[in-house]
Amino acid sequence: MPANFSRRGFIAAVGAAAAGSLLRAPSFADAAPAPAEIRWGYAAITWGGDDRQAIDDIAAVGFPGIQLRANAIAEFSGSAQAVRDLLDQRGLKMVALSSGDLDVDAPEDAQLTLHAGHAKFLHDAGGQYLQVIGALPKNRVVTDDDYKSMGRLLNDLGKRTADIGVQLGFHNHMSSLGQAPGEVDKIFDAVDPRYAKLELDVAHYWAAGGDSAKAIEQYRDRLLFLHIKDAVDQVPSQDNGGHAYRFVELGQGKVDLPAVFAALQEIQFRGWAVIELDGPTDPSRTPKQSAEISKAYVEQKLGYSI
Repeated sequence: MPANFSRRGFIAAVGAAAAGSLLRAPSFADAAPAPAEIRWGYAAITWGGDDRQAIDDIAAVGFPGIQLRANAIAEFSGSAQAVRDLLDQRGLKMVALSSGDLDVDAPEDAQLTLHAGHAKFLHDAGGQYLQVIGALPKNRVVTDDDYKSMGRLLNDLGKRTADIGVQLGFHNHMSSLGQAPGEVDKIFDAVDPRYAKLELDVAHYWAAGGDSAKAIEQYRDRLLFLHIKDAVDQVPSQDNGGHAYRFVELGQGKVDLPAVFAALQEIQFRGWAVIELDGPTDPSRTPKQSAEISKAYVEQKLGYSI
């Protein structure tokens, strides 16, 4: 014991340390894990570009969040403040903006500039997440290098959006580079999780032969937000663009949505789930009525309150 440290001082120091250990706040290891917290949004795509009507209807149905597409920039004459003001008036949060495609065969600088501009608009409108989809190369076979190139593009774009204050999400999508589960995995093998994360669309993942609940577990640390939708098998025809599936209101299809939300609860996911439907499945039904059907399913069958 150093000469200048008395026995009385030593005893006092030990007592203070013991008292401090009793009074300290519990560590994260001591605390119970936080429960999952789902925040609900609805995508404006169902309204076919009439975003003002979409904003009115989504707010009226009771959703707290909305996802817009890049066409909203022109619809609001490039004024992010006009979008923000309207959303504030309707009590809506802008969750995400669908920014379009990233293309491994297109000039990189022009693409990054375009999407970074969209990210700036999103940020100024009060939004959080920028969504991109991988464009499928035209007139050639996809190679493993394409998945690596897409990962690099996502990293480069994610660095730019992070500087703006926006997080980047990659949307798995049918008929794209990043359709099947294995393709998504190859892309994310090349993605730095600091710059881009997965925006999981549970119905596109199902249509590509994947198990969305397992994807939630697999990507639990890289999951940004989700598109919640339902789908049914369908015989390919000219009417449905040759697709063997059709997207429908929640509860009308074959996606195992209870398993999806059980998986979200298991990983204690705390974030946005955006319900999306390309268009009403019944020509006599309005987009607002489709939103009401999906909301009723969430509340009555899944047990969530929107």
